[in-house]
Amino acid sequence: MEYLSTICTDIGISKKVNQDAALVLQADTEKGRVLFAVVCDGMGGLQKGELASATVIAGMRDWFEKVFPTLLYHNFTFEALKNSWLNKILELNDRIRVYGEELHINLGTTLTALLLVDDAYYICNIGDSRIYYLKDGVRQLTRDQSYIQQEIDMGRMTEEEALHSNQRSVLLQCIGVTERVIPDFYCGEYTANSAFVLCSDGFRHVISNEEMWNCLNPAQLKSEEHMQQNVMYLIDVVKGRGEEDNITAVLVSAK
Repeated sequence: MEYLSTICTDIGISKKVNQDAALVLQADTEKGRVLFAVVCDGMGGLQKGELASATVIAGMRDWFEKVFPTLLYHNFTFEALKNSWLNKILELNDRIRVYGEELHINLGTTLTALLLVDDAYYICNIGDSRIYYLKDGVRQLTRDQSYIQQEIDMGRMTEEEALHSNQRSVLLQCIGVTERVIPDFYCGEYTANSAFVLCSDGFRHVISNEEMWNCLNPAQLKSEEHMQQNVMYLIDVVKGRGEEDNITAVLVSAK
């Protein structure tokens, strides 16, 4: 499989600092080309969220470059991958949490990571950044670890109420805030002529799946330049509708 990719990020219309961070890496291996993408959203209501997101991005880059090659060639199973990711996340969680305790500040970040190997995708998610799969439409692959998602699951809030809730940014988990963090893991198959979108919540609050599909469906993704133009168009739409958060999206096209 071959991949095209682009990272687009914007500080938004009201923030003084962009606390989002993102990463896309590719490598040629004996198992073919692999791709690893990550989006982190530093907590906007907490101090130094940009440091937390940058720390996790650096840590996941280190994982891909130093740990993943051994895993890929010697013991590549979903269970082994989950354990490897969990070990790295716990290490990063402790590092950020201890740093915050020493300086008497709060900082944290979401994490959503996508690994593509052969015709399979593997996902790790903490918080409410998301991954969507675009093939014959738009399908959300991750489930938010958030208060409003919990309320929807429990039948105490409707999807419409969630859109207008002032608690939509309340997370059940993020990296760096508590001693314990439990990621959600997902895996599945994908095919050529499809795409993935990883995004912070600022990107998807005020656009619909239909709008995402109209701009980012795989048939339109002819080049990385074109991909970037289409993602930036959606970011401009989001800003025009008054979204106040930082806005980040990673678009990956599988050929």
